[in-house]
Amino acid sequence: MPAGPVPAAAPDPFAPDDVVWQRISPRYATAQRTASALFFGVLLVAAVVLTVLLTRWVAFAAAAVLVWWAWDFWLVGRQVPAWGYAERDDDLLVVHGILFRSLVVVPYGRLQYVDVEAGPVDRRFGLAKVQLHTAAPGSDAAIPGLPPADAARLRDRLAARGEARLAGL
Repeated sequence: MPAGPVPAAAPDPFAPDDVVWQRISPRYATAQRTASALFFGVLLVAAVVLTVLLTRWVAFAAAAVLVWWAWDFWLVGRQVPAWGYAERDDDLLVVHGILFRSLVVVPYGRLQYVDVEAGPVDRRFGLAKVQLHTAAPGSDAAIPGLPPADAARLRDRLAARGEARLAGL
């Protein structure tokens, strides 16, 4: 192999140099864990009732539910800090994921409408989700875990930028 200059490391496609990421609220982890507790709590009660009524072998199902719940609890704590979004001049970037990372680039000119959503658990923790809709379903994006006031401001900014870009066509 011939000696020569060492090539520079390739830039990280999930962390562009010119981007300052906005992170979602850490309360989103608590909201997700609460929703998870409700779901797994029902599964655990069902597994315990089946264990009492049927056979002791169903106790393994209860143990599996507890292990799955613990895994979900740990995973949510790792996933929430990985969420981020950045508003640039021409598009919005949304990044999330740890093992399977995803970066969605939504051009403002492609936005059809922007929703703000909040389920009962999100409302309990003072959170909302901004859902972006484009003509291509594969480029839709969502930003969960935002305080409602921030979600409303982001919705309004994105809608205004989308209208401005659409009007310029």
